[in-house]
Amino acid sequence: MISNEILDELLKNYKEPADLLGQEGILKQLSTALYKRALEGEMLDHLGYNKHERKLKPDDNARNGYSQKTIQGEFGKAIIDIPRDRKGEFEPKIIEKGQVRVGDLDHKIISLYARGMSTRDIEAQLKEMYGVDVSPTLISSVTDQVMDEVKQWQNRPLDSVYPIVYMDCLVIKVRENARVINKSLYLALGINMQGNKELLGMWISTNEGSKFWLNVLTEIQNRGVKDIFIGCVDGLIGFPKAIESVYPKTSVQLCIVHMVRNSVSFVSWRDRKELCHDLKSIYSSATEEEAQLSLQCFCEKWDEKYPSISKSWKNNWAYIIPFFEFPQEIRKAIYTTNAIESINSSLRKVIKRQQIFPSDDAAFKMVYLAIRNFSQKWTMPIKDWKPALNRFGIIYGDRLYA
Repeated sequence: MISNEILDELLKNYKEPADLLGQEGILKQLSTALYKRALEGEMLDHLGYNKHERKLKPDDNARNGYSQKTIQGEFGKAIIDIPRDRKGEFEPKIIEKGQVRVGDLDHKIISLYARGMSTRDIEAQLKEMYGVDVSPTLISSVTDQVMDEVKQWQNRPLDSVYPIVYMDCLVIKVRENARVINKSLYLALGINMQGNKELLGMWISTNEGSKFWLNVLTEIQNRGVKDIFIGCVDGLIGFPKAIESVYPKTSVQLCIVHMVRNSVSFVSWRDRKELCHDLKSIYSSATEEEAQLSLQCFCEKWDEKYPSISKSWKNNWAYIIPFFEFPQEIRKAIYTTNAIESINSSLRKVIKRQQIFPSDDAAFKMVYLAIRNFSQKWTMPIKDWKPALNRFGIIYGDRLYA
């Protein structure tokens, strides 16, 4: 711990924040001095004797002056004298050969990028906060380092069994061949045996389609997933067949959250609360028969004003009714988790800031970093997971621990 006497000495001429944080402030001077002192200490450790002391043997290695290097950190730019030795064997640790950024600068660049800031926004932010000049090219270079991590993550082995997997996609804008086009960002979110959320992977394609989802499911299978009990999907035509072709035992359940969200998109704000209450009477029914009766009541009340809503529910009824076969504990795990919508909501904020991605890799980097940020909160199982797991054990038996 630094003593008060040292602090008093450092701050004896302090009058305003610029004296501490400015371009020639105490923080920059102190940082530069500490780096220089640390480098001298590393050279001492390397050679085994102090400066101006005699060598133990005539052929021992020796100091050979300094080379200057310009480094960047939170304190701005600074010129550091790097000690050299005659044999060229000295390898600095605190500022490695080829390193030009020190401290937490790379982490700050990646953190700002993960929040959806463009390279030029990051450039302006770092200039304003730290007086550091970083080019868009440098920022791209720093964030490109994440791609190796992304590839390892995307190809990592997965668990053999996931009781629930949500599959969805978001639309993003990507610049390609001098044009801006819409692409689909596919996401597969699993609830593992411990009840924790785990993003299994992400993929980008020109259009959302069941054929591409078939490729996604095949990749997941090749990475070790032998069984999925319940696959929650949106209303894409052909999607259930894609799942059934790879995982024939999987129960395909149309995502109730998607159904409700799509339904209310047709509804005025004045009617939304009442209509949502009536929709809830459908999907919260105890049995399929009760749900059909609730749907009929919904039709009688709302069809004249919003006929497309009941039509959508009727057209998708075959993939809604599996929900009523599950006991309450599993229903609660499927619906109240609302996991994929939570991710989508967070990602939409990031995507909205970026607006247009310069490439697929840029989209991958930003989305991966954003997911890495908020997945750090996924430390606890979803609510009431134990009762749901017990029910899974009864229903699926030996498949639970395949």
